[in-house]
Amino acid sequence: MSKTETESPAAENPALPPEQLAELQNRATKADENWERLLRTTADFDNFKKRAAREKIEAAQYATFSLLQKVLPVLDNFEMALAAAQNAKGEKLASLQSGVAMIQQQLKNALVETGLEEIDATGQPFDPNFHEAVSQQESADVADGHVLQQLRKGYKFKDRLLRPATVIVAKKPAENSK
Repeated sequence: MSKTETESPAAENPALPPEQLAELQNRATKADENWERLLRTTADFDNFKKRAAREKIEAAQYATFSLLQKVLPVLDNFEMALAAAQNAKGEKLASLQSGVAMIQQQLKNALVETGLEEIDATGQPFDPNFHEAVSQQESADVADGHVLQQLRKGYKFKDRLLRPATVIVAKKPAENSK
């Protein structure tokens, strides 16, 4: 290939007609505009990604904010109950127990409002997705493979398991052979 074959048409023929020269200048201007538009769009997209990442971090940091606002009054009530427990005697002890039960219910209500749900396992068929079996025990009263006793409550947060219920599973009584 000779040197003249690789050169552009403008270099081969330096005297282009004015129409072609104007067309080339118009194309160059449009190319510059498109390049500038691409740079602006790229910069806008980068700014969007940074803003979205920042908002995601802020959302994670403050996700528990409303839960804490609901739990703080419960904490205050527990502190008052502990202060009252130091002086409780006789009738006051029953009143203190009632107050602590009310605080427990207040805490449960605050947690339920945020999406917490208790898993009631007693008498239910054993489900390894929601129950953690620690042992089996013979029982004639409860069906084989069902939860005989719940040792610790399980909880779900919305649709996700937070903690499985710790349970004892019933099994058929052994046949007495003589």
